[in-house]
Amino acid sequence: MKGITVLGSTGSIGISTLDVIARHPDRYRVEALTANSDVEGILSQCARFRPKVAVMADEEAGRRLAKRLSDKGIPTEVLCGLRGLETAAAMPGADYVMAAIVGAAGLLPALSAVRAGKRVLLANKEALVVAGRVFMQEAREHGAVVLPIDSEHNAVFQCLPAGDAGDLEARGVKRILLTASGGPFRTTPLEALKSVTPSQACAHPNWEMGRKISVDSATMMNKGLEVIEAHWLFHAAPERIQVVLHPQSVIHSMVEYIDGSVLAQLGNPDMRTPIAHALAWPDRIESGVDSLDLFQVAQLDFEAPDSQRFPCLGLAFEAIKAGGTAPAILNAANEIAVAAFLDEKIRFTDIAAVVDETLQQLPVSRAESLDGLLKIDTEARGIAEQLIMRRV
Repeated sequence: MKGITVLGSTGSIGISTLDVIARHPDRYRVEALTANSDVEGILSQCARFRPKVAVMADEEAGRRLAKRLSDKGIPTEVLCGLRGLETAAAMPGADYVMAAIVGAAGLLPALSAVRAGKRVLLANKEALVVAGRVFMQEAREHGAVVLPIDSEHNAVFQCLPAGDAGDLEARGVKRILLTASGGPFRTTPLEALKSVTPSQACAHPNWEMGRKISVDSATMMNKGLEVIEAHWLFHAAPERIQVVLHPQSVIHSMVEYIDGSVLAQLGNPDMRTPIAHALAWPDRIESGVDSLDLFQVAQLDFEAPDSQRFPCLGLAFEAIKAGGTAPAILNAANEIAVAAFLDEKIRFTDIAAVVDETLQQLPVSRAESLDGLLKIDTEARGIAEQLIMRRV
């Protein structure tokens, strides 16, 4: 049996991961679960899966969880804060770590798993956006296996040639085609975007996701972050990555080869498919996802992204081309701007403007160390907050 730590177990990816694990009790056991502050959610999970450790990022929530577990006679140990998250990620009994904490907050716990040489199922794209060079170097040095969980990157992984990653052209690959649904505003008149509400932005047409990632999908910053992630995962130059709008979300991504072949991975839009693939790789296991009914799908549409509608996508391409600290600045400013939008402090269209202005104000430098990147992350957040205050 393989022991598994789930970082971010009460989020959508964490819940889907536990669903797949529960279908295979002979293959997997849960070693540790972590959450931010959802005591009731993780309490229910602890009652079912009986992990050795549960971690709450919020210390007050951790105290409440410890009492509730004690009252129920559940012998799970409770840890708190960043140190607790890093401990759970590196536990000796955990062979695999699902890294599903949202945002830059997930970087250090995921890095802890890498340094412990785990199989890291990476759903936290910000780890690579903020510190891609450092993260992948640490994985190589410690013998960690990093497998992508984002549906798009998992699809690319399935379509690439087997074997070690290397230069794409040497492996016969011409380019990577990342598909995107276009979110809820793909056809909304441009002038109407100024007045969209958080609830509208979070109403994704195909996927069930958390609020932050749903907004990122609506602005297509999510796809921009995925371009940066693909750059590091697959050694792909930005010019070898193309984004394709595909509103049905049936083709999750494609790989084009130099002989003219294009391989695509298809399936229903359900995150349990990539989760099951990464858990069992190189084998396959049942995920609970319904079979794809091609007759019901009937039609697959494709179109190019509109740069006016989705300026965040262009900003992400500019950041990866600039290199160095630019992606970390992009991500930090976006996290602050999205949070402000969800709190109804700024308009939907202000998100891209705040990110753009933050990138203009902070000079790009070389991404030499993790400490330097975290310092830049903090500086970018401060600038973004000042820019938002001017708009309030």
